[in-house]
Amino acid sequence: MAIKRNILLNPGPATTTDTVKMAQIVPDICPREKEFANILEQLQKDLVRIVHGSDEYTSVFFCGSGTINMDVCLNSLLPENKKILVINNGAYSTRAVEICKCYSLPHIEMKIPVDERPNLAAVEEMLKNNSDIHLVYTTHNETGTGLLNPIREIGELSHKYNCVFTVDTTSTYAMLPIDVEKDCIDFCMASAQKGIMGMTGLSYVVGKTKLIEESKNYPKRSYYCNLYLQYEYFVRYRQMQFTPPVQTIYAARQAIEEFFKEGETQKYQRHARVNEAIHKGLKELGFKEFIKKELQAGLVASAIYPNDKNWDFEKVHDYCYERGFTIYPGKISGMETFRLCSFGAIDVPDIENFFAVFKKALEHCNVAVPIKY
Repeated sequence: MAIKRNILLNPGPATTTDTVKMAQIVPDICPREKEFANILEQLQKDLVRIVHGSDEYTSVFFCGSGTINMDVCLNSLLPENKKILVINNGAYSTRAVEICKCYSLPHIEMKIPVDERPNLAAVEEMLKNNSDIHLVYTTHNETGTGLLNPIREIGELSHKYNCVFTVDTTSTYAMLPIDVEKDCIDFCMASAQKGIMGMTGLSYVVGKTKLIEESKNYPKRSYYCNLYLQYEYFVRYRQMQFTPPVQTIYAARQAIEEFFKEGETQKYQRHARVNEAIHKGLKELGFKEFIKKELQAGLVASAIYPNDKNWDFEKVHDYCYERGFTIYPGKISGMETFRLCSFGAIDVPDIENFFAVFKKALEHCNVAVPIKY
């Protein structure tokens, strides 16, 4: 089957291989069959293995986008009369704050400028002065900007003050090397359409089994999005509690097989060289980036709109889209940017081809090159 290949430079879903796409074409099966349970059981182990978790860790599946994991962890892992500390320096940490407000979860928002990493001394002071903080939450790669947060250091501080450390790794899992034990992570999360380069619809939380079991007696704030209930059902029946995205799971199985075949280090190096090619292309055209390179995760470049009356993001986007390339608007309040991401099954030649098209798009729209600010 001939499948048109698009290069997605948006922050997910990512460009997939044809073999992952084709893995969805399987005979119809009831997801309660033992054959399907065996697939889920192996998938559960592999998702822990990707982040080097020991037998102390497990993974729990949910049907939905990455935000469902945020909802699950925040509402499920907070005991009565305790608080959540959200370290917020971007749009996705802001989303965590919004979830806390939606559930009326007691929380402290430690708000930091979106182009800065948190001050670790300030984080420690916050933990020292608030003994009722139980859960510390941050985002690994703030995908709206590309900022990388120092999760290992925050995790060490969290454990020093006997807190549970939860990290949104949706846009780093299976792209940047993560070791949950060395990085002091109790819970991390991701979705199939990003790092493993699968399809949208399957999300998962990787976390310490003991802590999930301890949450059994915490307040139940959601029926569908409860971590313990979903975990306990899988332990008993080897099934997701509610109807799973069957074909998406077959695609995820294929994607994980391809992840291990490529290798963690080799995959990381590929994403890194793609990111370098993006930086190079932006620089050659004269674009400025919003986040200093040394603060970036190396997966998202956030470029500032030029000061040119002919610049029109939609027109530039549409020109590129018609030729098989997708670019994406930024997510920074008060700053107009667009993002180029090095996710998915792409490599340097794809980026070089993109910039050839992108330059023609700018010329087509009469945008001055090099870019003016």
